[in-house]
Amino acid sequence: MDYAIVDIETSGGNAAGGGSITEIAIRVFDGQTVIDRFETLVKPHHQIPPYIALLTGIDDAMVQDSPGFNDIAKDVFSMLEGRVFVAHNVNFDYCFVKQHLESAGYRFKTNQLCTVQLSRAIRPGLPSYNLSNVCSALGIELTNRHRAGGDVDATVVLFQKLLQWDREGIVAMLLEGAAGAQRGIPDALQEDFDQLPNGPGVYYFYNEARQVIYVGKARDIKKRVAQHFKQRNASLKRQNFIKEISSISCEPCGTELMAFILEALEIKWIYPKHNQALKKYEPKFGLFVQEDPDGYVRMKISGLGKDDQPVQVFTTRQGGMNKLRELTRRFGLCADLCRLRRCECCDYIDKKNNLLCSANQPPARYNEKVARALSFLKEDTGTFYIIDKGRNREEKSCIWVENGAFYGMGYIDNSADIYSLEDIKDHLTRYTNTHYIMQLIISFICKYPHKVVPVNSNAFA
Repeated sequence: MDYAIVDIETSGGNAAGGGSITEIAIRVFDGQTVIDRFETLVKPHHQIPPYIALLTGIDDAMVQDSPGFNDIAKDVFSMLEGRVFVAHNVNFDYCFVKQHLESAGYRFKTNQLCTVQLSRAIRPGLPSYNLSNVCSALGIELTNRHRAGGDVDATVVLFQKLLQWDREGIVAMLLEGAAGAQRGIPDALQEDFDQLPNGPGVYYFYNEARQVIYVGKARDIKKRVAQHFKQRNASLKRQNFIKEISSISCEPCGTELMAFILEALEIKWIYPKHNQALKKYEPKFGLFVQEDPDGYVRMKISGLGKDDQPVQVFTTRQGGMNKLRELTRRFGLCADLCRLRRCECCDYIDKKNNLLCSANQPPARYNEKVARALSFLKEDTGTFYIIDKGRNREEKSCIWVENGAFYGMGYIDNSADIYSLEDIKDHLTRYTNTHYIMQLIISFICKYPHKVVPVNSNAFA
């Protein structure tokens, strides 16, 4: 089997957003040695941004006399056709090359392998999997970084080592899986499917009237869409759903969390006929506060009405009860007054902490504890933002939470002038907050607290 190992430099952006290839290097590798090679600078259709020129060392003067991509398309196509396309972060390189080839009149489709994915599977536990760090960790020489020739030569050595270390047949399994995904796609949808990336995002299925009939999220869009068409022994309802799909599109996202959020927003907005519209995640219970005839401020969990204004909402009654139990333990509230259970320690006095878990305590003193509990709830839902990967190397993603509520999200170019928190917010798209979205965000920050940036700092500075 022959592999075409590829690296490109670009003018920035992404393949669908107008970016252009400024340099391309290809090494044809037979599993043992390089048997053919191709490398050239490419004159793009527009000027190279200064920050890209600074990163790669490729500026407008260098490419002035270089061929345009259409001039080299035939040679590039002949090098790639019938070979497995290999690159470090393959989706980036493949999408650019495929779009440029098809713009030049060459229909291009081939299996791909990503040396980032392979490195994670075959050599797990490395501190980082970008090309520089992988090469450093594995003792691979990398010269002329951020130039296509230097990067592709290092990728060749990396791929050769990965093939040697692949005792479990991971490369073969990935190639077999890619071929299987291709086989299940109807011919009428093949072109749409070929355009899908192998990254996180949201995908849309349309009927013949171009109406969205299904919205889905995925860590790997292409793989997930393929799974829809590979299911065996599907029910008649499922088969009819598949037959109804007339076209496919997608919205790539920087992270899986952004894909989850965007899916929830789109389902709520579009309400596609084949989506179960996340009803089970809508809040049905709330934490309410009211003063009883004796002057005690009571906290309770009860069903959520249309016009109710609870202190906090919950998807399940049990979730609300758990939060209220936490508050009673933390602030010495009376479980009986909170309608959790009959309080067995109403006459117990904790002299050390001066706590009396009883309605026998004077209302004013007890209500001070309730006030501290409510203040704690308010402080527990602050303002912060989450910085993470973008859709490409030239940007970061940002999710903003304002006073415990989802504010918006978006992408910020690495070269953008960011001097204040307001500058960050100006780059974001404002969205409606929902309880489900906040549950997604809270679950994420519990796992990755280091990605949360308090409002009193600036990760872009």
